[in-house]
Amino acid sequence: MEAPIRAREALGFILFSLLFSICRSSSLNHLLISNAERRIDLSSHIVKVFLTLKVENAGSTPTSEVLLSFPPTQADHLATVEALVTKGKRKKTTLVHLDVKPTELPDAPNDAKYFTIYLANPLKSGESTTIEVLYLLTHSQEPFPAEIAQSESQLVYYRDSALILSPYHIKQQATFVKTPSTKVESFTRVEPSNRAGTEIKYGPYEDHPPYSFSPILIHFENNSPFAVVEELVREVEISHWGNLQVTEQYTLVHAGARHKGVFSRVDYQSRPTLNGASSLRYLLARLPPRVHSVYYRDEIGNISSSHLRTDSRKSELEIEPRYPLFGGWKATFVIGYGLPLQDFLFETSDDRRYLNFTFGCPLLETVVDKLTVKVVLPEGSKDPSAVVPFPVEQHLETKYSYLDVVGRTVVVMEKKNLVPAHNSHFQVYYTFKSIFMLAEPLMLASAFFLFFVACVAYLHIDLSIRK
Repeated sequence: MEAPIRAREALGFILFSLLFSICRSSSLNHLLISNAERRIDLSSHIVKVFLTLKVENAGSTPTSEVLLSFPPTQADHLATVEALVTKGKRKKTTLVHLDVKPTELPDAPNDAKYFTIYLANPLKSGESTTIEVLYLLTHSQEPFPAEIAQSESQLVYYRDSALILSPYHIKQQATFVKTPSTKVESFTRVEPSNRAGTEIKYGPYEDHPPYSFSPILIHFENNSPFAVVEELVREVEISHWGNLQVTEQYTLVHAGARHKGVFSRVDYQSRPTLNGASSLRYLLARLPPRVHSVYYRDEIGNISSSHLRTDSRKSELEIEPRYPLFGGWKATFVIGYGLPLQDFLFETSDDRRYLNFTFGCPLLETVVDKLTVKVVLPEGSKDPSAVVPFPVEQHLETKYSYLDVVGRTVVVMEKKNLVPAHNSHFQVYYTFKSIFMLAEPLMLASAFFLFFVACVAYLHIDLSIRK
């Protein structure tokens, strides 16, 4: 009896898969892109790509999904993908964020990776819409030469395609590449293409079939420091006595061209623009307002080369490492600060408490290879849950601190390949009874009381051996 049931279930699953693939392939055949414009910004080591697509529905059925495709070399370095659509006309236009999720297709050519953009309203037959896409790439600029001396400039390679990789037919397209300076050693020419100042233009190209690809290689000067945090551990400890303590442990590396030869501090300080142009001199951390008790130290001790600027909206901490970082050099340090709890802890209507804090790295223009955020809840907290605007790995731990009995619950969230765009808010919900706040004071009072009782008993007891 079980065999026919399993056979029917398998047949139903196969039919559903075929129906899904037919619907997806029909949407691919019915959609086309009448105009596409791509702008690639290479001014820093984080590659910013702005893509404008005018999508038309040439089929007979409405569709709510638009596919984006990326070559596997870019998909491995893809940090974030965002999509917007403009609604309204003239002065009453508004930008609406669209959901973007990774998608797998079994018949993807050349191992292309896909993302699906879900439209707010179905695109009917004969209609068109304009979608604005922003995606960021990390570790996409390769230093060449791989090693440079202190007085040399940093040159890098960037690889891409003159044609936009898309599963749809593109009627007209153009690509603009912006370099940090006018010093461009070489670039691949795909006619029509030209260069003017810091901009290289590819196109316009017309009537290219789906999955068209034309590789290009650009060799240019980029002296911006490649600041990469290999690992960052942020610990946010909640104290219901009114304080929020944040501790951040950094492992920082300069991921640019490796430094060769000896380092001369005399040349570096006398001519900083010529000697060590791509070195990392300082970092800027954007902290929340009303920050206090800020410290910046490493394994040796406190580092005094830091400046804190605060106002009512933000706090900026400018820090300098003990030594300038050249390509391949590393530095480890710790930043800690306190915050008023009432600015970040709130209560819901069902008597649950939640922390509203920022995810990501406070350092500007920095790539984080691995980030671990630990939220330490007060002892006695129950039913913890985290809400993060993007996928992360979550698990729970237990931490013991002073006067803890059962330990404190720690919500741990991990994510890889982060950029400043990930500095958005997340929430951690939990339940807590106020009676638990009296546990530690009562424990201290009981310990002192027993100590004084023991002292009084010791003074009044005669332990001598005599009549």
